[in-house]
Amino acid sequence: MSVRNIYPASLRVIQDEHEHLYSVIQGMRYFVRQIESGGNAPDLKVFRAMLYYIMEYPEKVHHPKEDHYLFAKIKERTHQLDTELDALSEQHSKGELMAHRLFHALLDYEFGGEPAFLPFRDLVEQYAHFYFTHMRAEEEHIMPVARQVLNNLDWKEVDTAFLENKRMLDDAGERYKYEQLFSLIVNISPAPIGVADPI
Repeated sequence: MSVRNIYPASLRVIQDEHEHLYSVIQGMRYFVRQIESGGNAPDLKVFRAMLYYIMEYPEKVHHPKEDHYLFAKIKERTHQLDTELDALSEQHSKGELMAHRLFHALLDYEFGGEPAFLPFRDLVEQYAHFYFTHMRAEEEHIMPVARQVLNNLDWKEVDTAFLENKRMLDDAGERYKYEQLFSLIVNISPAPIGVADPI
């Protein structure tokens, strides 16, 4: 079966959301490395905003929709990815636990000072490696097969679910919640991650 010529809307949404998550995690790594290098310590509200974004959007919205719609539909059409899809779903659960551990490590550093920094730094790096590997697997292994095996009705259902992520909050055209959160992070993060004054 050939790959569809039209790129499904849901896959565009997933990739956009991956790009935002990648940027947020890279921002976390940047700030940790700034602290480690002895540079000016960033305002910890930036870390809190990044963790809030991760815990509110990817963990509560993005990942459940991948599990319940995209992954489920693929399993209906083929069993060639069952093992990999199950592993990715388990990683979604593991990622949520890691995000909570990061939050507590941040609090330990914020209130415990320098002795708590190294565990916090290590968790940030572990989380980055974990999620970059996870997203790469979805984009390189899962999405191409999905484009081969899902039919138009399947994509209609999956697209509808993911396009709900872009619903406007009101008739005035206010941006959807996760985009607001991402914009907040960009606005309070110093360059090169965001547009706030340099640290």
